Amino acid sequence: MKTLTKKDKDMEKKELKEIIERHQHFIQQDIDGWEGMCANLEGAILFHADLSDANLYHANLEYADLRGADLEYADLSGANLSGANLEDANLSGAILYHANLSGANLRYANLSGAILYHASLSGADLDHAGLNGANLYHADLEGEYLRYANLEAANLRYADLNGADLEYANLSGVNLNGAHLEAANLYHADLNGAHLEAAKLRDANLEGANFEGANLEGVNLEGEYLRYANLRGANLEGANLRYADLNGANLRGANLRGANLEGANLTGAILYHANLSGANLKGAKNLEGVNLVGAILKWLMQT
Repeated sequence: MKTLTKKDKDMEKKELKEIIERHQHFIQQDIDGWEGMCANLEGAILFHADLSDANLYHANLEYADLRGADLEYADLSGANLSGANLEDANLSGAILYHANLSGANLRYANLSGAILYHASLSGADLDHAGLNGANLYHADLEGEYLRYANLEAANLRYADLNGADLEYANLSGVNLNGAHLEAANLYHADLNGAHLEAAKLRDANLEGANFEGANLEGVNLEGEYLRYANLRGANLEGANLRYADLNGANLRGANLRGANLEGANLTGAILYHANLSGANLKGAKNLEGVNLVGAILKWLMQT
């Protein structure tokens, strides 16, 4: 392998700068021949490159090696980054609207505050990625590996997380309104204060998940596995919990007004100071051992 001299490296930097400068004409369409000036960096080796604030709108970076690259606040809207290696790259504040990141390596990448509206992330590796405060509205994250990922305060409204692995992920304060989480693995995930109104959670693994203070109003959790889940202070008003497994669940101070708990397994559940006004507990299992001290039981349906 050839060892690059300082002169070689300076030439590479100069060439990259020229490619980006030409690309600006493609963006602005301000000179003749602008159509052929789109940056084509397919397979380029850009290891630790400084591309902060760069405008690479619709650029081709397919299979590019961007390990450790600085792309802070870069505009990568519509860019093709499929198969790119972005391990440990800094993408904080980057604009990735409609970007194609399918199959990209984003392990340990910093995507805090990044804008990923409608971005395609299918097959991407996001292991230990930092996505806190990122905007992932309508993002495609189906089947993604997001174990231990930091998504604190991220916007995941209407995102597709079906089958995603979110085990031990930090989802505190996340907006998951209308998100699709069918068959997702949320084992011991932290959803403290998360917004899950209208979220789809069918067949999701919610064992040991932390939903303290989360908003689950009207959510369909029928038959869901919520063993030992922390739902302390959660808003479950009008939620469907028919036949849900709430064995050992902590529902202390939870709002369960009008919730349907028909046939639910409440073995060892804690309902201390919970609001069960108008709730349906018909056929609920093992209620005799449930802690209902201070609970509000007005208009409770029970047989």
